[in-house]
This record gives sequence, structure tokens and C-alpha cells, in this order.
Amino acid sequence: MRLYKALLVLCVLCGLGILAACNSQTSTLETPAPMDVSPVIENGGEAMVFELTSDAFVPKAAIPGKYTCDGDDISPPLAWGEPPEGTQSFVLIADDPDAPVGVWVHWVIYNLPADSRSLAEAISSDKELPDGTLQGRNGWRRIGYGGPCPPSGTHRYFFKLYALDVRLDLNAGAGKDKVLEAMTGHILAEAELIGTYQRQ
Repeated sequence: MRLYKALLVLCVLCGLGILAACNSQTSTLETPAPMDVSPVIENGGEAMVFELTSDAFVPKAAIPGKYTCDGDDISPPLAWGEPPEGTQSFVLIADDPDAPVGVWVHWVIYNLPADSRSLAEAISSDKELPDGTLQGRNGWRRIGYGGPCPPSGTHRYFFKLYALDVRLDLNAGAGKDKVLEAMTGHILAEAELIGTYQRQ
């Protein structure tokens, strides 16, 4: 009788051990390892970074008033370094993520030639520039550059340059969303310059 009870207790303990092992395995299977969600470009590598600068202001410093709605409202001069091999065009987007209505677009300019390394001060608001560069609509639904004009406080302005392995198949006047969609899978390199502005 004692032997029978001992065997019964042993069977129960073994059963509990197997059940615990199964539960442990199920828990592991239900919690997969986190996936790598880093943005990648079409050839499977991460977009390289190159430098974007301006003679008008240094990174994270105030943008001079002449480039804002309180001054001449002209685009600042910009320059950038050598892009990766295979670059066919550039896109520049300037926006304000601190706007009370959401991200406000100040400039969309695309299909800059692959051999360009700068944008002069005061780019015209023409839809198409002499070198074939095209301009899109900003947050005011106008073509070309619109300078900082924050309603209150200090806002940040992001000038983002992209080197692409294609020229975009878009007409002049495209908005930021359409340009970003057309760029998908074609970004070879990115450069960013941030300036700030507060109205007096």
C-alpha cells in the first residue's frame, strides 16, 4: 500500500514537471525577439549621412530675420558635401515640427541635378528653375520657399536634404507627401540642418 502511494505521488510530481516545462516553452514561443526596424534603402543598407551647412546660420542657432516673414522672406544659402556614388538627384524639404497645427512645410524642392552642391540665397519661386530643378507647394499652398513665421515661442526649422538614385517622375507643384512617396526606396544619403526662430 505504501509502495502504491509512493508511486502515485511520483506520477503526480512528474506530471506537474512536464506541465511546467510545456508552459515555459509556450511562453517563450508567444514572446518573439524584437525585430530590427531600422530604416533601410533599396539595396539593403542604411542611408549614409553627409553634411548640410549654411553661411547664414550655424546648426541649432537662430535663423536671421531676413530669411523669415519678418524680413525679406527669402531662402537662405545652403551647401552640402559629396554624396555617395550613384546619386542622380537631390530633394530638399524644410519644415517646422513645432507648429500648433502639426508639421508645417516651408519648402519643397526636388530633382536638383546630381552635380549640384549648393543652393544660392533667394531662390526664385518659379515652378521650374533653369537647371531643371522643380519646386513644390509649401504649407501656404504656394510654390517655393516660405520663411519662418511662428505664431508664438521659439520654433525649430529642419532643412533636410536627400540624395536619390533616381530623378523623381513628378511634375512641378507636388506637395511634400507626394515627394516623400516617390522617394521611397531611393534614398542613398541624408543631411540635416536645424535652425530656430522666435518673433520679437
